[in-house]
Amino acid sequence: MQKKTYAMRYVAGQPAERIFPPVAMLHVGQALPPGAPLTTEARLKVLVWNIFKQQRAEWLSVLQNFGKNAHLVLLQEAQTTPELVRFATSHYLAADQVPAFVLPQHPSGVMTLASAHPVYCCPLREREPLLRLAKSALVTAYPLPGNQMLMVVNIHAVNFSLGIDVYSKQLGPIGEQIIHHKGPVIMAGDFNAWSRQRINALYRFSREMGLREVRFTDDHRRKAFGRPLDFVFYRGMKVAEASVLVTSASDHNPLLVEFDSHPVDEM
Repeated sequence: MQKKTYAMRYVAGQPAERIFPPVAMLHVGQALPPGAPLTTEARLKVLVWNIFKQQRAEWLSVLQNFGKNAHLVLLQEAQTTPELVRFATSHYLAADQVPAFVLPQHPSGVMTLASAHPVYCCPLREREPLLRLAKSALVTAYPLPGNQMLMVVNIHAVNFSLGIDVYSKQLGPIGEQIIHHKGPVIMAGDFNAWSRQRINALYRFSREMGLREVRFTDDHRRKAFGRPLDFVFYRGMKVAEASVLVTSASDHNPLLVEFDSHPVDEM
């Protein structure tokens, strides 16, 4: 039987809450009234990192040094251990995780930490066809200054599949959300784009969505078969800084991107 897809929301001082997919998408009006914006600073700081289920030492140190000053932290392979939940709820207003699969103790999946409460939350899962494990994605939305709404997509793409049918299938529901959203968008995560077919499908998808790719001058992203796995795409924003942090705390290196916090008009 197909497992129900949901997100677990962690907020300091409150019991964990299960969030099910909304009955309608953001553009239809299925959003909470906007509260405080993600930031009132000049820049919006974003950290993107496959945290490797916190299996290596120093993962918490990396988050404490680089994550606590970010307004958004997009994690993949995040296990909801007490240490991670404690970090998330002590530094962020809300943390939403989509359990992709349950390990012996704690579920693992994408997790988005934010300095504002999301006004929209849509968890997504796609099953790996060969391993029969699931990969997850999460679409959230947050208020920005100037009555804008930022859509944030955190994704861990399916890895072990023949061809790109399942890979493209996972991107489909995300595309339906992005294409209807009128405001700025950030889409980031571990895209497992290790083949020419996959990278072509990803770039084709980003073009169709009007997304641009963040470029890293000193590019130390984790690669497979010579191709980077982690990406940040955006729309309606301007990149101020972008860097890759080299660390042994995971099998992926974190991506640090700063955007001008005031969205720009599309060309």
